[in-house]
Amino acid sequence: MPATYAYRLLNVFAESTFGGNPLCVFEDARGLDDVTMQALALQFNLSETSFILPSAVADARVRIFTPDVELPFAGHPTLGTAPVVRELLGSGDALRLEVKAGVVPVQASGEVWTLTAPCPAGPRTAPLPLPRAEVAALLGLNQSDLGADPMWVDTGAEHLLIPLRSTDAVRRAQPDTGRLGSWPVGPCGRRTAYVFAFDEEAPGQVLARYFYPRQGGGVAEDPGTGSACANLGGWLIATGHALPTQYAIDQGAAVGRPSRLRLKVDAEGAIQVGGRVIEIGRGTLTIDPVGRTLLA
Repeated sequence: MPATYAYRLLNVFAESTFGGNPLCVFEDARGLDDVTMQALALQFNLSETSFILPSAVADARVRIFTPDVELPFAGHPTLGTAPVVRELLGSGDALRLEVKAGVVPVQASGEVWTLTAPCPAGPRTAPLPLPRAEVAALLGLNQSDLGADPMWVDTGAEHLLIPLRSTDAVRRAQPDTGRLGSWPVGPCGRRTAYVFAFDEEAPGQVLARYFYPRQGGGVAEDPGTGSACANLGGWLIATGHALPTQYAIDQGAAVGRPSRLRLKVDAEGAIQVGGRVIEIGRGTLTIDPVGRTLLA
């Protein structure tokens, strides 16, 4: 018999209805196997699609898929799934969500949801054994645009953080698609680039962009990357930044999806990432016995 699954569409880190990072959340993923979840993520072709399942250790278990792979943790799916779980369970504003990287506490204040990164032992870091000139060339920048050595940071999901000297350099970044084979691979086997700069004219603000190679070729840019924002908090800790601290991170304008992320790192090194979540639609999807999907 065909099985029908309910899903919701939300925008995360959104300051307006069509801003932020889009997300699809399946309300009850029981009965879906790994292959079908991956196929559904490709069907919707968003940055990530999340699937809610029962959990023995948290309010819900959440599996997160890009169109290509499953992720151990990602910020915008965690935050976007939280209000769906709250409504389904009829619970309060404090939730615990189980992801592959661990259990993530999530808290709501109105439409703004905030998570605590799953790194109780602190951020994991690794140097990048690549000259600054090569890193700059991969991004279509000059060596002088780099403000410090790039660093792999992992506070739940691994990314390469590349500090730039100016917000102008962040805006000028244009990855060279002809050099994709030379992109550095991280300790966990991923190719990513999170470029950022502290705003020279607005203290407490950061401009960031996040790039990653597509599986079929070319480079994609993500409009709002919560796990990379958490890793910026890890970078602040690893580089000796004074704590506690907080920043507003702007991302996504270059791809027409302006996003505002809120980053806090407390005196003990706990990293929190927050943003506004807006639900924009609901639907159902029916899978027939031979695997054909029908959207309704």
